[in-house]
Amino acid sequence: MEPHEEEGIPLEVTPLPPIPIQEVPEDRALTETVISPTPKRFLKFVSKPEIRTSLRALTFESVFASIFYSIIGGALLSNFLLELGAGPTEIGLLAAIPQMANLLQPLGAYLVTRSTSFRSYFMSIFIPSRLLWLILLPAIGLVKSTGLAGYQVVQLTLGILLAANIIEAVGRAPWLGWSAVLVPQRLRGRYFGFRNSILGLTNFIAVPLLGLAVSAWPGGKLKGYSVILTFGIILGVISVVCQIWMKDVNPQLFKAGDSDTSQPQTQGIDFSFLQDGNFLRFVLYLSIWCFSVNVSGPFFNLYLLDDLDIDISVVTVYNGLGTAANMLMLLVWGKLADRIGNRPLLLLVGILVAVTPLLWLFIRSDEISFWVWLPFLHMLAGGTWAAIDLCTNNLMMGISPLRHQSSYFAIAGAIAGITGAIGTTVGSFLATVPAAGGLLGLFVLSGLLRMAALVPLIFVQEQRSTPLGQLIRVLFPIKQPTDLIKGE
Repeated sequence: MEPHEEEGIPLEVTPLPPIPIQEVPEDRALTETVISPTPKRFLKFVSKPEIRTSLRALTFESVFASIFYSIIGGALLSNFLLELGAGPTEIGLLAAIPQMANLLQPLGAYLVTRSTSFRSYFMSIFIPSRLLWLILLPAIGLVKSTGLAGYQVVQLTLGILLAANIIEAVGRAPWLGWSAVLVPQRLRGRYFGFRNSILGLTNFIAVPLLGLAVSAWPGGKLKGYSVILTFGIILGVISVVCQIWMKDVNPQLFKAGDSDTSQPQTQGIDFSFLQDGNFLRFVLYLSIWCFSVNVSGPFFNLYLLDDLDIDISVVTVYNGLGTAANMLMLLVWGKLADRIGNRPLLLLVGILVAVTPLLWLFIRSDEISFWVWLPFLHMLAGGTWAAIDLCTNNLMMGISPLRHQSSYFAIAGAIAGITGAIGTTVGSFLATVPAAGGLLGLFVLSGLLRMAALVPLIFVQEQRSTPLGQLIRVLFPIKQPTDLIKGE
């Protein structure tokens, strides 16, 4: 699944983390069919030294990719389109296109079963998709030199975005499968927490500097964006090269590993998920959640850049504060997820994430909002989304059977993609309807829907998680007074 983006906070900077341990549920019968995503038989294919090297390479790959994705998405790309005359509809399409492309994830789950190398499969996908952005560079130059209409460049940009995401969509679900093999299950919370904190530090430093470069470039903001886009494409290709040091795994081993089971082997996409009630409950939560997030998610930066008329350099500083909070909290959330499980953490933090859009109602064009409210909201979003992003992916890994893992990831990604795209489309329409309250009305609607999305999550089961009734006692252990004990 691809990471969602809200208020410029990258929720998934790589095709996993975006894109994601197991728990002791209240009803074990619902999780009897869950299979460990990284069984011991893979140890003979991936040794401990190879795992250490692969995890380092995966971290470097993610760092370079995060800078690339921050340039061709988020506030930087939104500001570029606004400079060319784009409106809410185009900004909505900017967010909807990657979501719609996720419908092709099941095709990726099918194609990877025909491959014998994860590494070759991903290089054939991510190198062409990232080089596509080279087409945009001469078009930006023509805007200044020949007076090329801005709307034509906007259409070209959206076309490149569509083509690149169609190509990348067939790699997102298999990427989760490769990551599930390389990252030991017992270390997932800590590793992804550490890795994502590194990504947070990278974005904390890089994104504000890139925004400042665009804003202060001598040739203008369009010229400045073309320069950082060139830089981003180079880093995007370097990130793919880092995969050379990641242990290659033959996807056919997933089939071979299950050859001794009584389960019949299927070709292509397996639809056994329709009989997996636990997974269906998770998908229901994910679909409502993605819809509610994308109703408002693409429009926070638009509200800052257009409605409040804040400069792109300042907006990227706000986003940098959110990234810093994301970075600081990831290690905390990772350790806590390993301790209590992913589902309880999603429920607790999800309430905060649901309330966050409602707090935007207090934003005004004044000094208090500029210096206090906006930094606070971005830091709150960054810190809470760190848990949502990490635990959602880990939970999906934990409840997906190994033999159908790519298919499960693909189905979840496709459903999340279509519901997210529908949410963005609905948000784009409502943003232009005065009776809906404009962008602030979208923020209220999003907050209420996010709260409703948490209801199906209550019934999702995860191995090794802390039951909700015991969660408070685990988080806040109460010691009995020693004098009372002595008195007894």
